[in-house]
Amino acid sequence: MYLVPVAGSRDFLVTSGSTMAAAEIARQMTEGARNLSLSGHVGFDGMPDQLVNKSVCQGFCFNILCVGETGLGKSTLMDTLFNTRFEGDPSPHNQPGVHIKSSSYELQESSVRLKLSIVNSVGFGDQINKEESYKSLVEFIDAQFEAYLQEELKIKRTLHNYHDSRIHACLYFIAPTGHSLKSLDLVTMKKLDSKVNIIPIIAKADSISKNELQKFKIKIMSELVSNGVQIYQFPTDDETVAEINGTMNAHLPFAVVGSTEEIKIGNKMMKARQYPWGTVQVENENHCDFVKLREMLIRVNMEDLREQTHTRHYELYRRCKLEEMGFKDTDPDNKPFSLQETYEAKRNEFLGELQKKEEEMRQMFVMRVKEKESELKEAEKELHDKFDRLKKLHQDEKKKLEDKKKSLDDEINAFKQRKTAAELLQSQAQQSGSQQTLKREKERKNNPWLCTE
Repeated sequence: MYLVPVAGSRDFLVTSGSTMAAAEIARQMTEGARNLSLSGHVGFDGMPDQLVNKSVCQGFCFNILCVGETGLGKSTLMDTLFNTRFEGDPSPHNQPGVHIKSSSYELQESSVRLKLSIVNSVGFGDQINKEESYKSLVEFIDAQFEAYLQEELKIKRTLHNYHDSRIHACLYFIAPTGHSLKSLDLVTMKKLDSKVNIIPIIAKADSISKNELQKFKIKIMSELVSNGVQIYQFPTDDETVAEINGTMNAHLPFAVVGSTEEIKIGNKMMKARQYPWGTVQVENENHCDFVKLREMLIRVNMEDLREQTHTRHYELYRRCKLEEMGFKDTDPDNKPFSLQETYEAKRNEFLGELQKKEEEMRQMFVMRVKEKESELKEAEKELHDKFDRLKKLHQDEKKKLEDKKKSLDDEINAFKQRKTAAELLQSQAQQSGSQQTLKREKERKNNPWLCTE
């Protein structure tokens, strides 16, 4: 619905239609119409105040990733930046790989609450083989993008109170060698520049002279440009901060010194580092760029870092992720492609692939069943052959045993016959012997004169 002023009248016409059509109608009907000024205060100029009050009530979150070799003063610089002492133990140098350690803190300055998350890369650059040192960092950043995307794709979203863990700024600590960037630094920053806002800083800048430091800065920026590494540039499109941001872009990378120790200098207590040859004042811009880093990172460009993370890095990840899933904005004819059509197309594609896989699995199952049946038939045939062989062998053995039994029976019968004949002869012999004995006894009785044998 649109309100279109009627020419020559104080009335408005309510119309509907596309934006271009409404604009054309408004142009035609407002030709020659007079402009009206407000006769009193309406109040929509208080919208910025309403946004400020709402934002202050909700609070803010800011996540910093500190990347650099162990011993470059990452934790000390964080303590100095936020003027507090965060809890944490010193990192050892014997880590087998790069370990990501995240810590969250609730800070308050005046009436503004800030939920600060400091992510430290423990063990970065300590291994002999540094080829895959950046992978843990990339995986952690992508994991935070994925968590936000999953929350965004939910049916019931709670983004208003969702803890945003996406990395808003990456402070990359460069060792103060004074020569050039290490291969590890170039490779890591090249892998991270499309995923996070990189702000390179030279750590422990009090260890090299000013002339060497200036040459080192020029060398670093030259190497970053020649290798195509895109670091975060402070925005210059806002007139209120264009001048200071343009000046600070020329000071990159910042050479910083961190210290939580306060030393009395003159009549003031100041953060400084005491050396036998003198004192390095952390907040003295003639000594280091700590104040410049704090102003650019926290006071001036913190909201732009958050916005760049959402509109640039997260949108790039989201677009690539959705394109991998098959979603697109236009069809082959460059016509708008609705989410419903995309869903239906992906659903039909998924069902087609599912049916195809199901058919393949069915065919594979049938083939496996046939193979198993053939194997079982072969095994059954082998068992039958083995049974036939054993049966034949059994019959042969049985026949041999029967033949042997028959011969034994014959031998037993013959033995019995011989035994019977022997017993018969023996009995006959005994009978004849007894008869002769009786005969002799009878003769002796009849003729006692016979001499006995």
